[in-house]
Amino acid sequence: MKNILGGGAALGVALFMSASLLSACGGGGSSSSGAVTAGTAAPADPMAVDPTPTHPTDTEDGSGGPHPLISDALAGRCAAPRSGIDPATGRAYVDRPGTLDDEKRWVHDWIDETYLWYDEVPTTYRASDFSGPIPYFDVLRTPAVTASGQWKDRFHYTYDSTVWNDILANDTSFGYGIAFALLTRTLPYDIRVAYVSPGSPAAAAGVARGDRLLEADGVDTSNGTDIDTLNEAIDPWVGGAQHVLRFARLDDSTYTTTLTSGRMQMAAVMNVKAIDTPTGRVGYMQFNTHSEPAEGQLIDAVNQLKTAGVSDLILDLRYNGGGLLGVAAELAAMISAPSATSGKVFEQLKFNRKNPFNFSTAQTRYAFPPTSIGYSVPEGQPLPRLALSRVTVLSGPDTCSASESIVNALRGIDVAVNLVGGPTCGKPYGFYPKDNCGTTYFAVQFEGVNAKGEGDYADGFAPTCAVADDFSRALGDPEEARLAAALQLRATGVCPVAAVAAGKSASALSARSAGSRLDAEGRRQPYLLDSPARQNRILDRRATPH
Repeated sequence: MKNILGGGAALGVALFMSASLLSACGGGGSSSSGAVTAGTAAPADPMAVDPTPTHPTDTEDGSGGPHPLISDALAGRCAAPRSGIDPATGRAYVDRPGTLDDEKRWVHDWIDETYLWYDEVPTTYRASDFSGPIPYFDVLRTPAVTASGQWKDRFHYTYDSTVWNDILANDTSFGYGIAFALLTRTLPYDIRVAYVSPGSPAAAAGVARGDRLLEADGVDTSNGTDIDTLNEAIDPWVGGAQHVLRFARLDDSTYTTTLTSGRMQMAAVMNVKAIDTPTGRVGYMQFNTHSEPAEGQLIDAVNQLKTAGVSDLILDLRYNGGGLLGVAAELAAMISAPSATSGKVFEQLKFNRKNPFNFSTAQTRYAFPPTSIGYSVPEGQPLPRLALSRVTVLSGPDTCSASESIVNALRGIDVAVNLVGGPTCGKPYGFYPKDNCGTTYFAVQFEGVNAKGEGDYADGFAPTCAVADDFSRALGDPEEARLAAALQLRATGVCPVAAVAAGKSASALSARSAGSRLDAEGRRQPYLLDSPARQNRILDRRATPH
C-alpha cells in the first residue's frame, strides 16, 4: 500500500490506519441466536440506538469475542511457524508446526464461517488442487455479479502480515508525498499527479497536480515493460531509497527530480476555504483519508468554516478511499444538525446468518457521535456542527467505502446529498482482517446500511452531474471543473451544459506482492492494480454508539 492510490480510479493518497483498530471488534461464536442476516433488517426498531452497548470481551490474543470461532482450531498451524513477538499483540506468535494443508483447511473454515456470502462460494474447488493457502483463498469467493456486470466481491485480498502490521503501527507509508492518478488501465499508460501533500519531499521539489510522469528510473512509464523498476520507483517499499522521476508539466515543459522515499503521513484535510457567491458563502474542503489524525483536522476545518459563516458545503471526496468508520460518523455528524442525528443510526452492520462474531443487535449499530471519539483529540469534546440540510460531494471511482458511508448515512437522515464528478466505487462492505501464519486475509464479512435500511450500492452512487476530473487546475480552485459545476448546480439547480461524462476513469496504482488483490478474472496482477487497503471500512471499539 504506499502513497499510491486506490478505489479503482481517480486517485488519492493511500489509507493510513492505526494499530488499535480491527481486532477490538473481531472474534465471537457461531451461534445463530439473534443473528443479523445479510439482506435482512435487524429485529426491533432499526432506527433506535442503544446508548450503552459494548462489544464482546477481547480474548487474550486480541482476536475478538468470548466464543472461539470454529476455524480457531486450525489457526496458527503453519508450514513455516514464526518465532518471536507478534507486533500486533505484543505477545509471542501463536504459530506452531503444521503443514500447508493445515493452512488451506483454516482458510476454508474461516471463509465458511465468517464470509458474508459463504453460501455462494462454489463447492467445486478442492484444497488439494492449490499450491498454498493464498491461491486457495483467491477462489473462495462469490461468483455473483452486480447489475452492471462487475463482480459483487471485488475486495477479496491479502497482505503480508509484516507489511500490514507496519502500516497499522505507524499510521504512515513510505513515499514522497505524491498521490498518483492512472488515467488509462492499458498501454499506453497516462500517470498524473493527483495532488501533493504540503511539506513533503515532492512539494519541495516543485511537483504539482496535473504533472504527467514520463520516466521512472529511466523506464518509460507509458509503454515500459520493466515492471519491477517501475514499481520500485513509483511505489517504494522502503525508506531512504532514491529514485529519479521525469515529469511533463501542463505546458509540456519537462523536468527531472531525484526524490528520496521516507515515512509519510499524507495530509487528511486540505484546502479548507469559504467561497463567496451571490447567494452566500460556500464552504469547501478536500478530505483525503479517514485516518486517526483526520479527526482533529476535520474538527479544525469545520470550526474554520463555521466561523466563516458558510451556509453550504462542498466536500471533496474524489480521492478518499475510506478508513475509520468512526471518523466518517464524526464528519457526518458535524455536517448535520443535532436534531437530525439524535437517536439515529449512522450505519448498521449486517453479517451472515451464522452471526459469526456473536454480536447483539445493539452491537451492530453505530451512532452519529455528538462528541469526539478520541483518535487525535481528547475524547468527549462536543463536535462543532454546521447544521446543514444539504451538501454537495465531489466524487469519483476512488470515493469508496467509509466515504460512501458518509453519503449513505446523510441520506438516511434526509440530508440532501448531490454528487458531482464520477460514480463512486461501490463498496457497502467491510471486514475483520485475520492474520494466519504470516498472511493477513481480508474477506467481506458485513454490509453497512443507513437509518432507513438502505445500503445496496454495489455499483456505486451515480453522480447528479457527471464531470471529468480537471487536472489543469488546483483542487479548491473555483474554476476547477468539478468544483465549478458544484457551485453552478447549487446556484441554478441544474448541471452545467459543459458537464460531460467522466470519460476515462482514473485508475489506482497499487501495492505489489506485499498486498495484492484479484482482477476481474480472479487473477493476481503485479502492477497498476487498485490498492486494496485504501477501500476500507475500519471498525474501532472507540466508535461504538454514544
